[in-house]
Amino acid sequence: MKLEQITTANAFNYRYLLKRIFPYIKPVLFRIVIAFLLTIPLGLLDGVTAFVLKPYIDVVINGDTLTYGNVVLTRDILGFWIPPGIVIFAGVQGLLRYSNTYLTDWISYTIANHVKIDLFKKLIFLDSKFYDENSSGLVISRFLNDPDLAARQLINSIKSLITCFTSALGLIFVLIYNSWELAIVGVVVLCCAFLPMTLLRKKIKQVSNKTTVVGGNITTAFNETYKGNKVISGYNLQDKTFAKMKRLIRETFDLQMSLTKRIGWLSPIMYIIASIGIAFVMLVGNKLIAMDRLTTGSFASFITSLLLLYKPIKSLGHDLTNIQSIFVAINRVFDLFDFETRIKDEGKKEMSKSLNAVEFKNVKFSYNEEKEILHNISFKIEKGKTLAIVGNSGGGKSTIVNLIPRFYDIDSGEILIDNENIKNFTLKSLRDNISEVFQGNFLFTGSIKDNILVGKENATDEEINKVLIASHLDEFVAGLENGVDTLIGENGCSLSGGQMQRLAIARAMVKDSPIVILDEATSALDNKSEKVVQKALDNLMKDKTVFVIAHRLSTIFNADKIIVVEDGHIVEEGTHEELVGIENGRYRALYDMQFKNQELENV
Repeated sequence: MKLEQITTANAFNYRYLLKRIFPYIKPVLFRIVIAFLLTIPLGLLDGVTAFVLKPYIDVVINGDTLTYGNVVLTRDILGFWIPPGIVIFAGVQGLLRYSNTYLTDWISYTIANHVKIDLFKKLIFLDSKFYDENSSGLVISRFLNDPDLAARQLINSIKSLITCFTSALGLIFVLIYNSWELAIVGVVVLCCAFLPMTLLRKKIKQVSNKTTVVGGNITTAFNETYKGNKVISGYNLQDKTFAKMKRLIRETFDLQMSLTKRIGWLSPIMYIIASIGIAFVMLVGNKLIAMDRLTTGSFASFITSLLLLYKPIKSLGHDLTNIQSIFVAINRVFDLFDFETRIKDEGKKEMSKSLNAVEFKNVKFSYNEEKEILHNISFKIEKGKTLAIVGNSGGGKSTIVNLIPRFYDIDSGEILIDNENIKNFTLKSLRDNISEVFQGNFLFTGSIKDNILVGKENATDEEINKVLIASHLDEFVAGLENGVDTLIGENGCSLSGGQMQRLAIARAMVKDSPIVILDEATSALDNKSEKVVQKALDNLMKDKTVFVIAHRLSTIFNADKIIVVEDGHIVEEGTHEELVGIENGRYRALYDMQFKNQELENV
């Protein structure tokens, strides 16, 4: 399944999404409750300023008095206490705001990190076909960026929503306290601003999904530029690469502006609605003052509350829009969790190192439903023997060896190890017993030792020295200042091609698996490097069941069996002597074209 084809069908099924994310919320639920409780006084305190205006204007400025039961508030009392009260109020509000911000950030990062960890665990167990079908940029965007948006912004948006809601409630209380008639008018008018929100959900979902795909393509373009810089320079692709990036960035811009065109009018409309409400309130308020049903302090407090109410109402609209985008991201996250790997680890048996004779029986395989790649492939290689696979490019050679460790699963037929279907073994035990050396071996960022320990995590220094000698890396490593602790850079960028291959061979050696797969392990090397690497390969192959895809003549000569694969069919099978003796045979043709000159050079 391609990530860009996922439709996020449950993006606005809030009950479903909250149920899915609740396991990540549950461990920090107590802190979330505390954080949200702190937002309540933060919101309510916004109404204090407006509330204080009434007694300040009526008493301190106009000289009236306020009586609450037996308490009489005069100009002198309020004039003395209101200024320091404002400072104390600001200090309390600042402390609450800091505590709330720290707590919500801690909660948000914690939830986001737990989601990322689980998603990464999901990612590393997905099958090879997933990586074939999805670009690196889109994978990074979906597995790294969406959890941040989904988890971190969800908590912050809900916090903001509660703050704005409680702020609105506090201000509405002040409105009602000052004049319930005007309060009804003001609140009804302002609440009309929420109506356009229901029209935006579908567009937010569409743009959010499209933006994720384009954003993934941008990340892929950066990755390709980094890794393919020499090809870009060598083929003068700078202008083409720049044009591609410019087009992708333009697509992102167009998508964002498309959303802005549809939601950007919310703010001016809300502003107009608020202005109409305030204007109408002022007209009614003037009449109430003239009729002595409203004091100037109450009216000033009311207008201030109404103006302050515009901000939380506007923020509520923004937060609701933002939360809808967040729920789209949450849906994308849990769509990833629902992604099923096509390689099922349902085997119960543990594969032993003594089991290593391999047989293919009528194996058929296709990467997709459109074209079958392998057709009824059958062969058997005995324990400790070497099978060479040769044939035209794209004929299915690499596909055959990739099926043994179950990087892909076959469509029909069987792959047996000592008459046991490989699906009956646990994936871990199967792959523990297979070592691979590829044409372009991936090396991890770290030291030489780190990369050797990939083959066997608990390898001793003695074992490491042994494989360094066997892989002909010992002299090279001895000449390094930090020896095996020398850092090799990203994907071994500080090593030559031959050194990278020998390090990959050392990694395979220390694993000491009974089955070894060599897929064009020397094809990218020059003659001098190839000879050294071939010696290392010869050491790796001792007493192993070996599958070799190679162009080197001596490897083909020494193989116990050779199969010729052409367009997904085995067209010939036998030893070198048997196959080269077939007149007009496919192997004989390959031999004449590719190997005869090399054989003469080696004589």
